[in-house]
Amino acid sequence: MKDSATRSLLGHARPQRKALIAGAALSALGGVAGLAQPLVAKSFVETLAVDEPVSRQVLLLALLIVGGALTSAFGMYAVERAAESVVLGARRQLISRLPRLRVADLDQRPPGDLISRVTADTTLLREAATNNLVDTLIGSVTLLGMLVLMAWLDVVLFLAVLGVVFAIGACTALVMPRIARASKEAQEALGELGSGLERLLGAIRTVKASGAEQRESTALEGSAHGAWQAGLRAARWGAVAGTSSGLVVQLAFLTVLGLGGARVANGSMSVASLIGFLLYLFYLVGPVAQLASGISGLQVGTAAVRRINEVLELSPEEGEDPAGSCGTAAGRAPAAAEADQGAGIVFRDVVFRYREDGRPVLDGAGFEISPGGLTAVVGPSGTGKSTLFALLERFYDIEGGSITVDGRDLRDWNPTELRRNIGYVEQDAPVLAGTLRDNLMLAASGASPDELRRVLEQVRLTALVDSLPQGLDTEVGHRGAALSGGQRQRIAIARALLRRPRLLLLDEATSQLDALNESELREVVAEIARTTTVLVIAHRLSTVTGARRILVLEDGRVRAAGTHAELLREGGLYARLAATQMLGTTQPEPEPEPEPAPAAD
Repeated sequence: MKDSATRSLLGHARPQRKALIAGAALSALGGVAGLAQPLVAKSFVETLAVDEPVSRQVLLLALLIVGGALTSAFGMYAVERAAESVVLGARRQLISRLPRLRVADLDQRPPGDLISRVTADTTLLREAATNNLVDTLIGSVTLLGMLVLMAWLDVVLFLAVLGVVFAIGACTALVMPRIARASKEAQEALGELGSGLERLLGAIRTVKASGAEQRESTALEGSAHGAWQAGLRAARWGAVAGTSSGLVVQLAFLTVLGLGGARVANGSMSVASLIGFLLYLFYLVGPVAQLASGISGLQVGTAAVRRINEVLELSPEEGEDPAGSCGTAAGRAPAAAEADQGAGIVFRDVVFRYREDGRPVLDGAGFEISPGGLTAVVGPSGTGKSTLFALLERFYDIEGGSITVDGRDLRDWNPTELRRNIGYVEQDAPVLAGTLRDNLMLAASGASPDELRRVLEQVRLTALVDSLPQGLDTEVGHRGAALSGGQRQRIAIARALLRRPRLLLLDEATSQLDALNESELREVVAEIARTTTVLVIAHRLSTVTGARRILVLEDGRVRAAGTHAELLREGGLYARLAATQMLGTTQPEPEPEPEPAPAAD
């Protein structure tokens, strides 16, 4: 696993290898300039001893200092530039992959944790794949060069220093796996904190209305405390690794001072050589610290790489392509689907469960819908009505049975091609942050102004558009906060209609409309159903009475099917639901339509 993470880390750095090599070469050149300085200093002392001019040594030393600093600066910039490019590449990979993952895989990962992988983990990758990699390389080369020169100056002192270096290095090697483990735990804790924040901010009105601010804050503080503890563990082991570099130099200095002083005293070593050796020893602090920092950073980076790879290794939906639904003009179905004909649907003994160990949501569900017309699905909450739509969109794959669309098994459809033929209005009618135009044209980016105007008139949104300060280019706020629930539903319906689908799925699409607007929208849906297959989930009796066919779903199966009149005569569940004048007691009353609030500039 460790080798795999290391290879992946190098893989992220590979596209920037030229810039990294150039940066490393410049940094190494600066390191060479540093290596030469003690030798020049030794020559300076020896020249002073014989009372000769030292101007040449002083000038050479100045050139080495200035030249080394400049080349190191250029090398650092080259590495930093490559680092930013590595982050961009990793984020592009994640951003490209996330929208194309299977819904079932996304369900298992909180959004906040995925956001953390795109932001925090890629930042750690930035350091590991560039700075830490270069630091490890340059630190190793510089350290090796210094050790060679120290051995050239005095073998006895060199062996003593080498023993100290190896002893501390062995201890540091034992610490590195702990740093990697603690860093991974810290990143996971940050992901949990991000998930908690996403949960809070996504339902802030509900939290405030419930008076649960303190309770939610306490829960988030617990997550923050967990991240703090994990960070402390990583910092603790990192401090141990960092301290070891200073300890190497201090112990080596004491060894050289004692042993070297004795060798100077007995005449086996010159004072100039001892000074040069001590200078190399002090210069040793830099490469040792650089090497320790690089290795420690690589451990942190490999932990981040593992989390990034967990997402990149997830399989995207089969047949997904980067063009997505915008691959054809306006994101619509191919030419064959432009004919005035709806899609035919057949469910045969469909079995589906969200979790392998859970109970079946659909257990032998079967029905047939011929092309065109309006079909309504009713039944108590939790019987699998919305699941039917999720399966038709291929958000999930069935466990048993079969589903066919136009006589073709759903599993044989490319998901992108399938969804080009479907308009889907979800139960909560999500509206994305951005302009009203962006939301309407999300699924049909090439729609003409005339098509847009026609759809707006269909769903009675022209008055809203006319009242907004910037018309279609008005910002609707986060999740459509500047709009009412009914307005959001009509926008979602308009978005689906603009796609000109052959199959229109409406999941309680009128639940937040008042009676007048619902009546007008029913007329629109009835008109669409003449050329399009419309499947609607409804809890209002008024929505289903005009349906060509009604499917009664209970306990994951279709228990009855027929028209409103036929089902009333049969009695049973449908008759009991109809008697209450609403098909489901858990649905909220529609909110009144407020005056459209202009969004902030």
